[in-house]
Amino acid sequence: MKKWVLLLLLLAVISRCSLQAQVKLGIFGGLHSSKVLETNHLPGWDTTTKPFNGSRSGFQLGIIVEVPIGRSGLFFQPAFSYITKGRVYNKNNDSITASITDTIYNKQTLNLSYMEIPLNLTYKFPLTANRRNFFFISAGPYVSFIYSGNTVTENLTSSTHRYNSQTNNVTVGKGPDTYKTLDYGVNGRAGFEIGDVMLSAYYSRGLGNFYQATYSGTFHHEVIGATLSFWLTSQSPAKSQRKKDTDRDGVPDEVDLCPLQPGPPAWHGCPVPDTDHDGIDDDHDSCRTIPGVARYNGCPVPDTDHDGIDDEHDSCPTVPGLARYNGCPIPDRDHDGVNDEEDKCPDTPGTIENHGCPVDTVPVIKKEETDQINFIAHNVNFTPSSDRLLDSSLVALDQLAGLLLGHPAWHLTIEGYTDNSGTPAHNLLLSRRRAAAVKVYLVRKGIAETRLTSVGFGQEKPIADNHTAEGKAANRRVELKLSIEK
Repeated sequence: MKKWVLLLLLLAVISRCSLQAQVKLGIFGGLHSSKVLETNHLPGWDTTTKPFNGSRSGFQLGIIVEVPIGRSGLFFQPAFSYITKGRVYNKNNDSITASITDTIYNKQTLNLSYMEIPLNLTYKFPLTANRRNFFFISAGPYVSFIYSGNTVTENLTSSTHRYNSQTNNVTVGKGPDTYKTLDYGVNGRAGFEIGDVMLSAYYSRGLGNFYQATYSGTFHHEVIGATLSFWLTSQSPAKSQRKKDTDRDGVPDEVDLCPLQPGPPAWHGCPVPDTDHDGIDDDHDSCRTIPGVARYNGCPVPDTDHDGIDDEHDSCPTVPGLARYNGCPIPDRDHDGVNDEEDKCPDTPGTIENHGCPVDTVPVIKKEETDQINFIAHNVNFTPSSDRLLDSSLVALDQLAGLLLGHPAWHLTIEGYTDNSGTPAHNLLLSRRRAAAVKVYLVRKGIAETRLTSVGFGQEKPIADNHTAEGKAANRRVELKLSIEK
């Protein structure tokens, strides 16, 4: 009777609070598994008895109240519930034990029921902008009063094969083999609140010694289960009491750090930041500190082969290569293991030692080819005191370009010379410019620059007398020297 009086008093307090504060009232119920955590010093108890103590299924029903604490998402949630607890001892005897004790199996069920008052603090994490759906965690102490209890003893005798069952009410009070009126402990819950429905898992552990045995020992309740709750009242304030929300983002101005810019509650009413300034906010950016692109969730375009060329511009995304070959390795047309840039015979398989050429086909420069190159050199002329090629020289240079294209192993050195007219410094510079002009022309004709070398010697190394006009003309020359790259 006293327990129901306490329940009525609690309901009266809740009704009073609902008139003065934004509280919610709900009902809940659930199923659980309970057991008794017993410790003692009885000889052999840990091996002969403890292994056969198990859990008992139970339930609880009750009412819950929610009172907000400030505006931080913290709530006080007291509750009042009817809950069952206890344990089951179940042991099947082997044939020898059964013949000695005349018992095939023993089963004893401890059934206890309490009126329990948890006093929890709950914190809610919003899952949606309208703050109607949450993930929550809750914990706090509880106090419980024993309501009723009994022990059901069952056994089966081996001699008569007779089933026996006996129910005895427990004794509440003080002294040996009695159960205490008051018990206390701690409990915790975690779950989801979707609108007016809460689904949670919970755990409770008794801290008080709820049973006084005939021997020295401690007894604590442990409960693991789940509950389903329904709110019967709403916590939403009246329209006239709604908080000012200038940017209409669902976060009141008084707690909105950016009251003029819409933002989600998770960022206190401010827009979601973009740490790497790539236009993708941090909530959707998988690489928050590295600028990237939206199609890769805010990360840079990948470079699978780590050659410095991203996969979208890499023609060989899984093989390291060079930018000038669109991310592919240097080609090897004749597949001899020597890439074309290092292969002196790129269309003929050869050996690495022989720079890609076959051992028996090492390119050589024939005398008639040297003579032809020298003839071309005598026909390369420039405008006086200038590096501008005369039109008559272009035919000879076109012929030279054709020879070089037909002999990819040739390397050409272009040497420029002048007579002794003018200063030595001026003549040296002019000779270099003339040699470079020939090189530039050949590159434009398709000759790789790496095969060409241009140098100038000015008025050095004359081949004729500079005191005569004929000698000076002979000394103003370009010499072409062929070589084979090794």
